[in-house]
Amino acid sequence: MEHPCDVSTKKLSIMNSSGENLAGILHDTGSKDLVILCHGLTASKDFRLLVSLAKTLSNAGLSTFRFDFSGNGESEGKFEFGNYSKEISDLHDVVLYWMQEGRLIKAILGHSKGGSTVLLYASKFKEVNMIINASGRLDLRTGLDKLFNKDFLDKIEARPLILKNSLGNVFHVTREDLMQRLSTDVVAAVQTIPKEIRVLSVHGSEDELVDVENAIQCDSLIANHTLQIIPQHKATPHSKRRSFLRGTSVITDRGLQQTSKARNAELIDREGRRRHSRGASAHIPCPCH
Repeated sequence: MEHPCDVSTKKLSIMNSSGENLAGILHDTGSKDLVILCHGLTASKDFRLLVSLAKTLSNAGLSTFRFDFSGNGESEGKFEFGNYSKEISDLHDVVLYWMQEGRLIKAILGHSKGGSTVLLYASKFKEVNMIINASGRLDLRTGLDKLFNKDFLDKIEARPLILKNSLGNVFHVTREDLMQRLSTDVVAAVQTIPKEIRVLSVHGSEDELVDVENAIQCDSLIANHTLQIIPQHKATPHSKRRSFLRGTSVITDRGLQQTSKARNAELIDREGRRRHSRGASAHIPCPCH
C-alpha cells in the first residue's frame, strides 16, 4: 500500500566521464534508498511515464532520480541513435555519484531503449542487484520498419534519416548511428548477467512497438529473472502509463515479489498461438528502440 509522504524535488547535474553535464531531478523522500529511472529513445527525464513512476515510488517511500542521457533533454552532448555504450557509461557515472553521496541504489529501471540499456549495464557492471526492464528490446535488428520507411537502408546511404518524437522534436540518424545499433548484441549480453543480480521484465501483452516476445525471451535467457506481463487491450500504446504503474508494486522494501506464474503462462501461451496464426515474424535485419 502506498503512503504519501513529504517529498523534496531538486534539479541537479552530474558530470559524466566525457566531461558532459547530465541533467536530472531528485525526488527525495528522506530515504537513502534510491531508484534510478532511465528514459527511452528521443525521450527525456520529463517523459510522462517516468514522472508518474517517480510519484508512485515516492508515495511508497522510495527516493528516485530521473535523468537525461547525454545528447537528450537538457543534458550536454550529441544525440546518437545507437549509442548504447555511451548510455551505459552515463548510467555508470550516475550510479557512482549517488553511491559516493551515501545512497543505496535499490533498483535501476529503464523504459524501451532504456530497458535495453539497463540490461546491458547489468551485464557489464555489478554495482546494483536489482534491474527493471520495462518494454526493452532484445534483438536490436528488429523494429526499424516501425520507425522509418521500409526503404530506409537505401536512403541512409545518401542522407541521415529523420526521427520525430511526440513533442515534434527532430532527431537525425546517421549511417554510423545505425551501424552502432546493429553491432550491439543484447541477447548475448543478458546471458552473462550473474545470478546475484535480480532482473524483472515488465511488458504489456499487446505492446504495438516492442513485442512482448522480447520479455518472454528474457525469461529464458537471464539466470535470475522475474517476468511480469501486464494484460492489455490490443494496440495499446508502448508508453501506456497505467500498465507500468501497476508493475512498480514489485519495488518495495521486501524486494522483488513473486509474479503469478499461472497468469504469465496463460499470456505466453496466447502469444504463441497468435504468432502461429500470423506466420513468421516480419523482422528485418536492423534494430529499433
